[in-house]
Parts: sequence; structure tokens; C-alpha cells
Amino acid sequence: MTKNPYQILQKPIITEKSLDAKEQARTLCFRVDKHANKQDVKEAVQAVFKVKVDSVRTANFHGKTRRRGRTVGKQSDWKKAFVKLKAGEKMPEYADNV
Repeated sequence: MTKNPYQILQKPIITEKSLDAKEQARTLCFRVDKHANKQDVKEAVQAVFKVKVDSVRTANFHGKTRRRGRTVGKQSDWKKAFVKLKAGEKMPEYADNV
């Protein structure tokens, strides 16, 4: 079962660190579906932005436990993907530099 690329790429991560990586290392940073593998992420970025991907690195993050008085809740686990573009590819603009 193949997923829609927009289900795999949930949203771009826009922080100072990710914007520096975008400018310096030609690397995009996304929050992705936690069940997606590197090949899924690569195909989704190539389909959505029409660019060639060099490599993909992923990192899993465990949700934090939060307390509100007696009630204990948990944030969801999530996955981050760092996508490096091949040399000569045009960098997509998905956010103005904040």
C-alpha cells in the first residue's frame, strides 16, 4: 500500500537550526509519518518538490509525559527527516526566512 506523499510529509520544521542547514548544507527538515521509511520520504520529497534527493537521515522522538494536577497525559511519538538534495538542484522555498 503506497501512501500519498502529503501523508508522509506532514510539515516542514522551521527553526534557526533547520534554516541554517537549508542554507549551508542544502538539507531540508520535515516532520514525517512515524511509520515511513527513508525510501518513502525520498520518493515523497521528489514527487512534491520535483527535485533529486541525495540522502535521507531520520530520527525518532519519543513523546513527553505531561501533568496537569492529578491528570497525566502523553504527547505522541514522532519522526524527523533530514533530506539532502543533490548538487545543482534548486532549493524549494517553503517558508520565508524568519
